[in-house]
Amino acid sequence: MDLHILDYRLRVTSINTAGLPRYTHALIKLVFLRNRTRCKFFSLTETPENYTVVLDEEGFKELPESEHLQVESDTWLPLNVVCNGNASSSSQAVGVTKIAKSVITPLAEQHVSVFMLSTYQTDYILVREKDLPVVIHTLEEEFAIFREERGEPHPVHSQGTENGVQKNGKEAVKMKVHPVLSPQNSFCVMSLDPDTLPTIATTLIDVLFYSNGSAKDETTASQGLDYIKFFSFSLIDGYISIVMDTETQRRFPSNLLFTSSSGELWRMVRIGGQPLGFDECGIVAQISQPLAEADISAYYISTFSFDHALVPEEDISNVISLLQKTTEAIE
Repeated sequence: MDLHILDYRLRVTSINTAGLPRYTHALIKLVFLRNRTRCKFFSLTETPENYTVVLDEEGFKELPESEHLQVESDTWLPLNVVCNGNASSSSQAVGVTKIAKSVITPLAEQHVSVFMLSTYQTDYILVREKDLPVVIHTLEEEFAIFREERGEPHPVHSQGTENGVQKNGKEAVKMKVHPVLSPQNSFCVMSLDPDTLPTIATTLIDVLFYSNGSAKDETTASQGLDYIKFFSFSLIDGYISIVMDTETQRRFPSNLLFTSSSGELWRMVRIGGQPLGFDECGIVAQISQPLAEADISAYYISTFSFDHALVPEEDISNVISLLQKTTEAIE
């Protein structure tokens, strides 16, 4: 397998719900007017706490500064694991459960934080740009590593230094275990032909910006998350990916959105009782490692405050039991 460091420098930001009107124009431009911006990597995820926006530097220029916008201080780089050396080939992408042992866990053992973004087409592993030397040194025995520059992949190797690399990482690192909660609503992972995006514009704008039941959303975490407001939209290299619950899905025309032939539904496990920190390592590994060992697929979305993993609906009971046993064993 190959590991591609894609040619994007990404910013991870958060917009609070109260400040959303300040950013509606910019976000609509990024979603619907991609020919008017140079943004090629854009992801918007709504949770009860805030809106997480991950975007490249060109897209970041579209967001005005204000007290409603939080920006993670570091620049992040997306990694893509593929089987055939072509990072743009979504059909060859390797799911997060398959790369847990070979990417996510080794990076956690080296104190490298990751920010995961699964899409309908592929999985992106975001790492801080400053951590790249450690990433390359840690993973180069397992992968042929390439860095894209202007669309062309170039092989890269570590510079012969082990600065920052833990030789005995498994013993040195003790990962904090976070509580895992599972809301009751079911979710769909879907895609859309970009040319038909204007057809659902009114519904999508209403769902993203004008259907927020703030009183309910702000209290879901304290009420056990029986229901969670969660909607994720990404537009990356011209490919669209959407995650929504089944209730929201009914608002969209069924003939435009498409999913896998099985049309499977997903359930969510949400990691963290309190907002997570960007400097903490092992958050993704807490979920992905046990799921990989059990051969359970997952769709993973990190946000500014919490991490979320979607698993097949029929596996949710086994997943909850498995994660509880893993937590007890670690503690």
